[in-house]
Amino acid sequence: QLQLVESGGGLVQPGGSLRLSCAASGFTLEYYTIGWFRQAPGKEREGVSCISSSGGDTNYATSVKGRFTISRDNAKNTVYLQMNSLKPEDTAVYYCAADLIEDDGSCLGMDYWGQGTQVTVSS
Repeated sequence: QLQLVESGGGLVQPGGSLRLSCAASGFTLEYYTIGWFRQAPGKEREGVSCISSSGGDTNYATSVKGRFTISRDNAKNTVYLQMNSLKPEDTAVYYCAADLIEDDGSCLGMDYWGQGTQVTVSS
């Protein structure tokens, strides 16, 4: 069975940091563009960051650029999202997803989703 599992979420104070992990089982992540998305209460899901299979192409939402860094370790079958200088408005459920068709680092059409991990930024 193909699975994406997010981990690393939790409660952090404003200005703090978290690193989220997206681990795959049942398939090899190295072939696919992987994206991070988030959904806050009462809001639509939005794209946060995206990385191509090789890691050569990355993209970030304007709201997180300079604070978040996406990376991958294909040997560990894992994609990461390092989140620094966290703000209360970063509070959301964070999801990772795989594009099984296109590997262009765009994250415009994701085919397989994880269950999400909660990130709460509050004092």
